[in-house]
Amino acid sequence: MAEATRLVRQGRLLEATARLQEGLGGRTPTMPTAPRTPGPRARTSGRAPGTVTRGAARAAGGTLAYRLYVPTTLRPAAPLLVLLHGGTQDADAFAAATGSDEAAERAGVVVVAPEQSRSANAMGYWNWFRPGDQGRDAGEPALIAAATRDVAERYGTDRARTAVAGFSAGGAMAAVMAATHPDLFCGAGVHSGLPFRAAHDVGSAFAVMSTPPARVADGGPVPLIAVHGDDDRTVAVGNGEAVVRSALAGSGRVEHARTTGRAPGGRAWTRERWAEPGGRALAESWTVHGMGHAWSGGRAGGSYTDPGGPDALAVMLAFVGFTDDGPVG
Repeated sequence: MAEATRLVRQGRLLEATARLQEGLGGRTPTMPTAPRTPGPRARTSGRAPGTVTRGAARAAGGTLAYRLYVPTTLRPAAPLLVLLHGGTQDADAFAAATGSDEAAERAGVVVVAPEQSRSANAMGYWNWFRPGDQGRDAGEPALIAAATRDVAERYGTDRARTAVAGFSAGGAMAAVMAATHPDLFCGAGVHSGLPFRAAHDVGSAFAVMSTPPARVADGGPVPLIAVHGDDDRTVAVGNGEAVVRSALAGSGRVEHARTTGRAPGGRAWTRERWAEPGGRALAESWTVHGMGHAWSGGRAGGSYTDPGGPDALAVMLAFVGFTDDGPVG
């Protein structure tokens, strides 16, 4: 942190960005050895039988490649999930880590995974902290939205059931997408990420990663679920709480419920839910106790995964209404 701040003050932004990238996960952590536990439904082993293809979307003068999974269980007006990888990952590594192909096959969900250009960020991080990538009609949000629309049009997915989710820098960008494109998404999942417009440059990104913001921007009307480990040393757990505050910033009176549980043979969790009085859910938070900077319930040996946590992808799909699974444990 001190080194990055010093580099920013000296105007050495490229070197400071490299430090930021390392801080967001450039060093592979030693993950806990807790046994892998399934989510609400057991995952099948091996490769899912659906189709994996590649595509590219164009917007605002740029191009964004993406990975696409189409399940064999595809039906007309299927749900669509946009999945944003973390730093140092690519779309294939993220799909393998989260088991998204298998989850999509079970639920009949089309999954498009945009892949950050290495020319935009050498380590593959979404530039969630740059003002030019925090608006609607330019930068990375415009490209991700273009990929979403391309796939939705090609496969006739349900425009009312399109959600976005991501991990770390991808989680922060998912919050950006929910705030800037409320007409496009019915829900958003932010795993180990940060709230919308929490930073405006490299220095402030470093600061907010370790010290979550006391004040947050209005994250917009899209319902949002946050998942975060309370032993995260890369993106402090308070950022998950800030994500929820941002999602609730424009709300009136809300009802709050809290439950606890434990993934079978794995980690304990606390789930909080905020909803309109007697109505729809506005936000949900899963705090996974003892987990670091990792995808909860991911595959053993995957990129930034903690197999001992509840299945984050399963709870996100349930939150946005793509499945009817309940809490884990």
